[in-house]
Amino acid sequence: MQIGELAAATSLSRDTLRFYEKRGLLRSRRLANGYRDYPPEAVQWLCYLRAAQALGFTLAEIETGLPLLDDPAAAAPQLRAQLREALLRKLDDIDARIAGLSALRADLTRELARPGFGCPVLEEQAVA
Repeated sequence: MQIGELAAATSLSRDTLRFYEKRGLLRSRRLANGYRDYPPEAVQWLCYLRAAQALGFTLAEIETGLPLLDDPAAAAPQLRAQLREALLRKLDDIDARIAGLSALRADLTRELARPGFGCPVLEEQAVA
């Protein structure tokens, strides 16, 4: 499958595919004419990659899991346990971000409710 076909099959741009290939997330072989040739399973892999990104995983986190994905059948029990751990860590990260945003929201709400609220930056400029 050539890059244009893969782009059409996955709704990803050619630049994105080249970027993934440069990072080692996508493999191709070069044909005699210099064109990239992608295996049919590249479509499924890219769907997995995009789903992982949608769940909040970074490309670095996805790259870390690549060795297990080379032979999923052989690594199935280990892969399942590692995937579960990765998802639990991601939940912890999300919970921490939610807590941080909730604290920020509470601070902003408190500041806006303060009598005589003003902009600290503008107040400093007025004094100077």
